[in-house]
Amino acid sequence: MKKLLCAALLMISSNSWAGSDLETSGDVLHLLLPATAMGATLFYEDGYDGSWQLIQAAVSSRLIVEGLKYGVSKDRPDGSGDDSFPSGHTSDSFMAATFIQQRYGWQYGLPAYVAASYVGYTRVASDQHYLEDVLAGAAIGALAGWYFTQPYEGITVTPIAGNGVYGLYVSGQF
Repeated sequence: MKKLLCAALLMISSNSWAGSDLETSGDVLHLLLPATAMGATLFYEDGYDGSWQLIQAAVSSRLIVEGLKYGVSKDRPDGSGDDSFPSGHTSDSFMAATFIQQRYGWQYGLPAYVAASYVGYTRVASDQHYLEDVLAGAAIGALAGWYFTQPYEGITVTPIAGNGVYGLYVSGQF
């Protein structure tokens, strides 16, 4: 897993920031995060449980995003279309980051969340989305990741919200 993440970081640094194009760097990370998550399930796990969980999270997240884009007509800040809400790039990125965190732990999840946050930043800074579009996309992606992902090993932390109760559920194998 460590080798895969190091290779992913090298790819990010050579492809994304070499041209100093903010939007392109976000586009690359948007694709790299789910690819890294899928690569981890294929190279470091026995069986396909992780892959199947990632696919379920990705498909459900994308279906919700596309349904909302179809149903909510909101112009993009740059005027290029009326499909601003919610951000699909951010949803995909946070889905993958949440999958990585839930499946493999915070030591891998934290850098993934930083990368996903950067993707959201690039969407706003490049006038593709408004802040609320990015926040909605992040919430959709994170919820899909939390719903479909079971930990591979270690401790997992899951947010709880409902009926006036808010908190964290911590579980693990000892």
